[in-house]
Amino acid sequence: MPKMKSNSGAKKRFKLTGTGKIKRKKAFKKHILTKKSSKTKRKLGQTTLVSEADAPRIKEMISK
Repeated sequence: MPKMKSNSGAKKRFKLTGTGKIKRKKAFKKHILTKKSSKTKRKLGQTTLVSEADAPRIKEMISK
């Protein structure tokens, strides 16, 4: 049986922190920005953590 490949798309989208949590970028920052406030656009530029419910699946995808 060959080795399982990790998910290349997930590797590019998620990073592990030092404590083992998963960082992600926020959505809705690419286009149609004129109707969004400066505060909203600033907040969307920041990274956030993946929810605890989704973390096990994403960890499996990025580390096979």
